[in-house]
Amino acid sequence: MKKWYAVLGHPIHHSISPRMHEAWFQKYNIEASYVPILVKPGELEKAVDSLKLLGCSGFNVTVPYKEEIIPFLNELDVSAKVAGAVNTVVNRDGQLIGHNTDGRGLLANISGLSEEKRVLVIGAGGAAKGIVAALKERHIRTLFIANRTLEKAVQLAEWASGTAITYSQAEDMFSTFDIVIQTTSVGMEEDISPVNLKGWHPSMTAIDIIYSPPETAFLRQAREEGAFTMNGLSMLIGQGALAFELWTGIYPDQDYCKKTVFSS
Repeated sequence: MKKWYAVLGHPIHHSISPRMHEAWFQKYNIEASYVPILVKPGELEKAVDSLKLLGCSGFNVTVPYKEEIIPFLNELDVSAKVAGAVNTVVNRDGQLIGHNTDGRGLLANISGLSEEKRVLVIGAGGAAKGIVAALKERHIRTLFIANRTLEKAVQLAEWASGTAITYSQAEDMFSTFDIVIQTTSVGMEEDISPVNLKGWHPSMTAIDIIYSPPETAFLRQAREEGAFTMNGLSMLIGQGALAFELWTGIYPDQDYCKKTVFSS
């Protein structure tokens, strides 16, 4: 029987995951399909139950459900337990197992990342948790987390042995960071940045996990001031490859995906 997979989110129209996974299915001659599913607020449990009932072999989870989905799963892999968030689910004989491939998918594509780098993470939601967990795994010594609600930043920073700061504090000490990772959804629908950061310089790296649009206001400002920029495409492909491996046992060719899906 043909297997099928999905991605859940709100909004979901921007997702490129279906094209990415369909390309890999074709390359590896796997009889499967992948569909985007819009899940309205308050309907996540129904959606998960429906996927289970209809025999979905696995699915991805995107904003804003990476934390909210946890109570509806049967088990969490260590990656999801550490991150406190889920972006990939495997259906193993009716048991839904949650994983988190976000952080490892992103960090694998950041050149020059070492323990000595000073890293600022903007945001403290589900995506940030996966990335912070991966940073902790890489033994980053100097990690700051800035969030609109300081309390959430404090909770995440305490767990990761980092430092929680306000957006205002981030702006004041901004030029001291080597790598700045923007993890919120701000900039996806509107041409605005979550925080007013000025003072980018060529030795800095700006990363926005948003990939649509390809250049957010956050990245545009960084580029115009001379910083190296990277959008969420590398994270999307990296985490997708890890999810594909969990579902199929095959670690797919990321370059093939870049050439066939994202070359235009």
